[in-house]
Amino acid sequence: MKNGIGVQAARWLRILASTCLAWSCAAGAAELPPVKLALIEGMSGPFANAGAMVERNLRFGVERVNAKGGVKLADGMHPLQLVVFDGKGSSEATLVQLRAAIDEKIGFVMQGNSSAVAAALVAAIDKQNSREPERRVLFLNYSADDPALTNDACSFWHFRFDAHAGMRMDALADALEDDRAVKKVYLLNQDYSFGHDVSREAQRALKERRPDIAIAGDEFHPIGRVKDFAPYIAKIRASGADAVITGNWGNDLTLLVKAAREQGLDTEFYTFYGNSLGAPAALRDAGVKRVIAVADWHPNAGGAASDAYYRAFRARYPAAADDYLVLRMPLMIEMLAAAMTRAGSADPFAVARALEGMKFDGEPFHIMTMRADDHQVIQPLYVMEMDKAGTKGVRFDNEGSGYGFRTLLGVPAEKTVQPTTCRMTRPAR
Repeated sequence: MKNGIGVQAARWLRILASTCLAWSCAAGAAELPPVKLALIEGMSGPFANAGAMVERNLRFGVERVNAKGGVKLADGMHPLQLVVFDGKGSSEATLVQLRAAIDEKIGFVMQGNSSAVAAALVAAIDKQNSREPERRVLFLNYSADDPALTNDACSFWHFRFDAHAGMRMDALADALEDDRAVKKVYLLNQDYSFGHDVSREAQRALKERRPDIAIAGDEFHPIGRVKDFAPYIAKIRASGADAVITGNWGNDLTLLVKAAREQGLDTEFYTFYGNSLGAPAALRDAGVKRVIAVADWHPNAGGAASDAYYRAFRARYPAAADDYLVLRMPLMIEMLAAAMTRAGSADPFAVARALEGMKFDGEPFHIMTMRADDHQVIQPLYVMEMDKAGTKGVRFDNEGSGYGFRTLLGVPAEKTVQPTTCRMTRPAR
C-alpha cells in the first residue's frame, strides 16, 4: 500500500513537474516583448472614417499573425502590437507623432491616406535614420499612391504595398478602351499631390489608349473642405461629359457621388475608390453599371480561399458599416511578419533587406512580390462595376448597402508592372 501510494505520488509529481515546465515555457514566451507597429493616420477630422477603416484592417492582420504564435525572432516568438497615433491628416501633426513613436522605440511606421503626408514621412525618416542609426525606422505605405514615392523620391526605408496612380490608371484605361460610348471625360480630383497625379496619369493614358476621347474639364477642389459638390456636378453636366475620372477618396468621394445621385447626373464614374467607405450606399441605383472602380482585390474577385478570408473579416467586424476589407492592408502585416521571421530579427535594416524581392503567397489566392529596385509591390488589379447584390457576379455587397461589384477585367500582376526611375541609395548596414 505504501509502495502503491509512493508510485502514485511519484506519478503525480512527474505530471506536476511537466505541467510546471510547460507553464514556465509558456510564461517565458508570453514575457517576450511585443514588436510594436505604429499606425500614424488621420483618426480625427474629415477623414476619420478612412483612418478607422485602416485601423480595423491592420488590426485584423496583427491578430492573424498573433493567432499563429507571432513572429519568430532569434530569442523566440514575439507577438505584434498595433499602436495608433492620430496624425490628423496633416504633415505637421504626423511628424510630431513620428517623433512620439520613435521615443517609444517603435521601429515600424505605417501610413497611407495622403501622398503629401507620405512624402513628408519619407524625408523625415531618411534624416532620422542617417542621424540616429541606432534608432532606425522602416516606413510601410499601404495607400499613398504618388508614383514619385517609388520613382525619383524612392528610399531604402520606404515600401509601398499598393499600386501607384499610374498602375491604377492603366487598369482603368484597359476598361475605357472597350467603352466606346465614352467620347468626353471630366477630370475632378482633390487639390494635392495625389489628385494632380491622377489628372496627369489620366491624360497620359487617354492619349495612349483613347486619343479620340476629349477632356471636357480638368478641375481640382480643396481636399476635405467641400461640403456640397452640387456646383461641381453642375459643371460636369454643362460640359457634356459622358464620364468622370476621379481619384477622390474618403468623405470627398462619398459627398461627390451623393451629389451626383441627388442631381440626377447621368454619367459614368471611373474611380480609384468608388467601391469604398459609403460610396455604394450613397449612389444606390444611380450607380448601378455606372460606377467603375479599380482595386487590388474585392469580395467577389476570388474563389473559396478568397471567400473564406472575407468571411473571417466579417466575423471579426460584424457591423455592416465596418465590413470593408482592404486585402493589401492585413496582407502587408502578414508579409512584414514573414520578413521578420526570415531575418530572425525586428531590426528595421534586417527586415528591409528581407523584404526586398520577397514573394509572399501566404494567402494563395493573392500573391504579392516586393520589387527590390524601387520597393513597389507587384500584385493583380481588378476593374469592377457596381450592381445590386444577387445579380450575376455580385455574391457579396459592400458595407451592408445591398450593392456590390462584379469583375469587369482582371489584370494579372505581370501586366501591372511599370518601369521605374528609382536610383536607390542603400546603406551598407
